[in-house]
Amino acid sequence: MDDLRAAPGPGAPRGLTVPGRELFEQFSHASGPGGQGVNTADSRVQLSLDLATTTALNEDQRRLALERLAARLSGTVLTVTAAEHRSQRRNRAAARERLADLLREAVAPPAVRRPTRRTRGSQRRRLQGKRRRSEIKQNRRRPPLD
Repeated sequence: MDDLRAAPGPGAPRGLTVPGRELFEQFSHASGPGGQGVNTADSRVQLSLDLATTTALNEDQRRLALERLAARLSGTVLTVTAAEHRSQRRNRAAARERLADLLREAVAPPAVRRPTRRTRGSQRRRLQGKRRRSEIKQNRRRPPLD
């Protein structure tokens, strides 16, 4: 099996390359389109990768991936299924692409929100609104008895 390559991105500037020997493919009958061949062709593809033992990730990437993909893991194994195409070849390509996308997103560093300042105009409008509201409430008061 060929190596799986994930495009470069944040967290993996040179991309990721998963050796083909670490990937495990399983084929089974797929439901859906296929006509007469649907009952005989094993076109559904399950592609699995053990994140704990893969050489494609360094320790920081592995920790991030295990943490972020925890809901999708069975132990430490990440499995992706593809059955949307009639041909096994196209499903294999779809599963490999899906796995590469998942890995690339999992190792990306979390987005950091940088706090921004309010504009001078927005501060002015806010304070004017508060003053206006205060005046409205003061005008509702009973006048003094002098």
